[in-house]
Formats: sequence, structure tokens, C-alpha cells
Amino acid sequence: MHDPRNREVLRLAAPVGLAFIPLGIALGLLITHAGLAWWWAPVFAAVLYAGSLEFLMVGLAATAAPVAAVALTTFVVNSRHVFYALSFPLHRVRRPAAKLYSTYTLSDEAYAVAVSSEARDWTGRQILLMQLVFHLIWTVSSAAGGLLGAALPIERVRGLDFALTALFIVLALDAFRQRPDRVTAAAAAGCALGAWWLAPGQLLVCAFAAFTGVLLVRYAVRPEGVADAG
Repeated sequence: MHDPRNREVLRLAAPVGLAFIPLGIALGLLITHAGLAWWWAPVFAAVLYAGSLEFLMVGLAATAAPVAAVALTTFVVNSRHVFYALSFPLHRVRRPAAKLYSTYTLSDEAYAVAVSSEARDWTGRQILLMQLVFHLIWTVSSAAGGLLGAALPIERVRGLDFALTALFIVLALDAFRQRPDRVTAAAAAGCALGAWWLAPGQLLVCAFAAFTGVLLVRYAVRPEGVADAG
């Protein structure tokens, strides 16, 4: 950790990592107030490690949703990772086990940091360090939220689920500043508004499904455009 390159990784990842803390606490609180035991919070965080999907899974697990519904939701929400693979620097991670872990912990936040101009010269070890830090912060903060939710008699948690939305907005704005792509931004906004209007109860799943369809069409028409958009 005394390596100056590692300190640079931590410096760049720190703002996003700090944002994980209230998000993880929010997840832990939501899990306990959905009627699940507190220890499900670190299990969700460490094993699923899928951000928005984890918040959806709280409701699915609490209502004992059918396996088919869980599988479909997981596929639709996480299908965006297929497009991340087009520009995420996984080729820098050499060892098979390390490459497997890097693939497993590929998140929106890790992608945003890894493809930034500051991380252009990072080695595979530095990329893994960044992903490991994010994974640990998310798991520990979720466990803290679970314990807090189990200890405090809060009848209802209001507004904490919006913390994830706020983080995604910040990441989207930062990504647009680095790689301005008005077509992709407009398509994402249009899909979100359309899903909100047509299926407000399933906004996230429907918006992701529609946006995935738009990206597939764009890739079929102009593959290099989607790859450059990242």
C-alpha cells in the first residue's frame, strides 16, 4: 500500500468508495425492514454485488418471488454488463483467477473509474485493487446498515432507496463529460421516461430492457459507435 501507484488508485477511487457507505447502509436498512435477518445484508452485498439489482432483490426475496421472475429480473437489469465488456480493460488482468474476480466485481462504479483518463495507464493489479476496495466497502457498509436496522425500531425508512439513483446520476454526468454522446444520453432518458409512463411499477426493469434493445440496434447498425460510447 506504500506504492505511490496504489495511493493514486485509492485517491481516484475514494470519492466513489465513500459514496458506497450511505448506499450500503441504505441497503442494510431496507433488508432488515423488509423482514429479513440483518445478516442477509452482507450476504447480498458480497455474493450478489450488483448494486441496483440488490435493491430489487430485497423485495423479491421478502415476497418469495418465483425463481423464473428472479432470473428474468437479473438478466434484464444486469444485461448492461455485456456492453461494459466492450471497453473495460480486462485484458490488463493476466492471471485467470484474477480475471475471474475482476469480471465478477465489474460494477457501474468500477467501470466508470477504470475507463477514466486518469486510469489509462493502470496495471491489472491496480484495477483489481480498486475493485477489491469497492467490494469490501460495499459489504462492510451493508453489514453496518443491517445491524443498525436490527437495533433501531424505525417503522419505515424513507428516501434511502433514492441514494442509489443519486449515485447513478452523478456517474452518468461524469461519464458524459468524459465521452459526450448525445444520442446515447437521449436514448437512456427516453427509455426511463417511457418506462415511468407505461410501467411505473416496473420502471427499472422495463427501462433497462428498452435501453438494451436500443444499444443492440445501434451496435448492429454501427458497432464502433457503441464501443466508443462505452
